[in-house]
Amino acid sequence: MDTPLRLEVIVASVRPERFAPVVADWFLRTLRAHAEFDTGVIDLAETHLPTDLTDTPEAAAYRSRLAAADAFVAITSEYNHGYPAALKTAFDTAKHEWRAKPIGFVSYGGLSGGLRAVEQLRQVVAEIHMVSLRETVSFHQAKRQFDAAGETQDGAARDAADRMLRQLSWWARTLRTARTTDPYPA
Repeated sequence: MDTPLRLEVIVASVRPERFAPVVADWFLRTLRAHAEFDTGVIDLAETHLPTDLTDTPEAAAYRSRLAAADAFVAITSEYNHGYPAALKTAFDTAKHEWRAKPIGFVSYGGLSGGLRAVEQLRQVVAEIHMVSLRETVSFHQAKRQFDAAGETQDGAARDAADRMLRQLSWWARTLRTARTTDPYPA
């Protein structure tokens, strides 16, 4: 097997009473079945990035983590038909570190399950030269989808997560090889 693929899972919501940890923990448990990934978690509630995009030691450390990653998954809620402001700051804090790397999305929310936020995020990640995976995991009426132990009976979400992770692995390996042999011309 190749060198494990470094996957950074970005937890986007920073609200005090957020539901993000439930979804993130479920996804991380699902991810354990995919041994090709060496996984880290960047929780934006604990990663203090300046909204004015000034360079700070924490922003520099954050960019170093991104640079070392082969792939990303953003776990995002939907607020007022959009994604959290902290996630936009996270994307804007870096530039070159995102290029020619794949990203998948796990979304949650009310009726739309966060899919409107994901559609907007696809435009953002295209602009920073990322590859957005078509397969998305979404939880409609998310708080009703998980039990007290943080488990879900949503078989479609489990299947979508497995498909997304297989696609993410392919793209991450392919793009890592390409970045090494023929650097991305951005």
